[in-house]
Amino acid sequence: MNLAVILVSRREVRTGLALVVTIVAGALLWQPGSRPVASLAQSHAGPLASARPGTQVKRLSCEPLADMPGKVVTTLQVDFPPNGYTPAHRHPGAVTAIVLSGQVRSQMQGLPAQTYAAGQTWFEPSRELHLFAENPSASEPARLLAVIVSEENCGPLVIPEPTVDHRH
Repeated sequence: MNLAVILVSRREVRTGLALVVTIVAGALLWQPGSRPVASLAQSHAGPLASARPGTQVKRLSCEPLADMPGKVVTTLQVDFPPNGYTPAHRHPGAVTAIVLSGQVRSQMQGLPAQTYAAGQTWFEPSRELHLFAENPSASEPARLLAVIVSEENCGPLVIPEPTVDHRH
């Protein structure tokens, strides 16, 4: 077996394990009542956003990746109140979103909208347009954990999209 393949495989395993540990730690470290770092609907005001409650985003951690100099992994908790909505935006790094409770409907540009239940995930490539995310329930909140691998300095993690009508 090629030694380079073995080294890449070990590095991938270590990076994967670091991400899993970060996800689990973020979920376990959640503390009710702490101040959110952003409200996406409020920070990207548009006609749709102002008519619906916004999400609350709280940074749980931001850690450098030792095996990937210049990269950090950040975990965010995103809370969607009933009918909560996040307008079009991008992220400066690759995102894996894990629905922790409730349901979240999400759509990436070029793909159909999809509803994710607790335990389901989706992936957002770096800087790809996320058209929207919403809680389709009028009575139950939803929560997701976002894991973002990006450049150093832990933020900003949301790139606002100019207000455009992205019909969904």
